[in-house]
Amino acid sequence: MKPQKELRNLAMAEKPMFHCLFLLASLLLFTAVATSNATTVVKNLDLKRFMGRWYEIASFPSFFEKSDAVDTRATYTLNDNGTIHVLNENWIDGKRNYIEGIAYKADPNSDEAKLKVKFYVPPSFPIFPVIGDYWVLYIDQDYQYAVIGGPTKIFLWILSRKSHIDDATYNELVEKAKDEGYDVSKLHKTPQSETPPPPVDEGVFSLDDQILSGELK
Repeated sequence: MKPQKELRNLAMAEKPMFHCLFLLASLLLFTAVATSNATTVVKNLDLKRFMGRWYEIASFPSFFEKSDAVDTRATYTLNDNGTIHVLNENWIDGKRNYIEGIAYKADPNSDEAKLKVKFYVPPSFPIFPVIGDYWVLYIDQDYQYAVIGGPTKIFLWILSRKSHIDDATYNELVEKAKDEGYDVSKLHKTPQSETPPPPVDEGVFSLDDQILSGELK
């Protein structure tokens, strides 16, 4: 029989291992839950029609979007090499903030609208790439409204070509997201001015589009 002190030390040594196993099991369970519910993604998205400006009507709160931001919008431009130049903008206390990046198909051989978006941080010296998923879950026939999500259902955006949409259209887009398993109660409507801010050339920081797209050629 082992001395009581030795048993106590053994129990203490096994405790971190138990925690590690518990965390690993939780992570595997989370991954299974996140990927078990199949998500419908738009197929054969017409990228040329998808380009242009989109206004954020609503979204899930996220750590990279400040809660007091208004007039949030995104402008997409198709590059010659097939990638997409991304310009995200918002205004806080009257000051424009923006970041530029590159989007590209996650699988060039797939017909699904599953994209990857790459940005560089920090703003003061943008050299570290940050890559996220951008899945087009729904787009209407006229390419005026879109629902954007990803594989884990942590992020969600409702976009429109116009800065304001009627309640019926908004509720229809929310139902699209709900049907895909998103917790739409977390949606936060994005304040948009009656007259959207005009295009501006200055912001927090930008990157040469040739530098961004060059590495994906």
